[in-house]
Amino acid sequence: MNEEKIRSAAHAAFTGYMTQRRLRKTPERYAILDKVMEMNSHFFIESLYSALDEDGYHVSRATVYNTIELLIDAGLVRRHTFGNSPAQYEKVTGIGNHHHLVCSRCGKVREVKDPELVNLLNSKRYPSFHAAYFDLYIYGVCSGCLRRVSRSKKQNNNKPNDKI
Repeated sequence: MNEEKIRSAAHAAFTGYMTQRRLRKTPERYAILDKVMEMNSHFFIESLYSALDEDGYHVSRATVYNTIELLIDAGLVRRHTFGNSPAQYEKVTGIGNHHHLVCSRCGKVREVKDPELVNLLNSKRYPSFHAAYFDLYIYGVCSGCLRRVSRSKKQNNNKPNDKI
């Protein structure tokens, strides 16, 4: 699905959601939705707020936070809490389930698609429960942090011993 089709589908879904709940369809809410649909990775509320401000669209932080809650409820955005970091968000598109590799040192998050794991999780059935999606977080140390740790250990081992 191309970007414009995704954006149009998101607009239609959000309009239907707001109509059903008798919420006002404000230009601010649609501007926030459009900016979210431009995001290609996880984002923080503050980065979304800054991006809107940089584009000359001045809305209050409260409007951004409240609209994100509506977008989550409408199924257009997902909230993630990776470790002790503040919540991050991602737009929901038809790309399917994926999991996240979270570095417990630097906090970097990488999305990974593992078809075998997705098939296994999708094949699970639970009595009296219909699963809509799943989130899987795998914590560890990224390759960049491992290199830094390894480099630091080598440097410490190569230092002359000051003891006499």
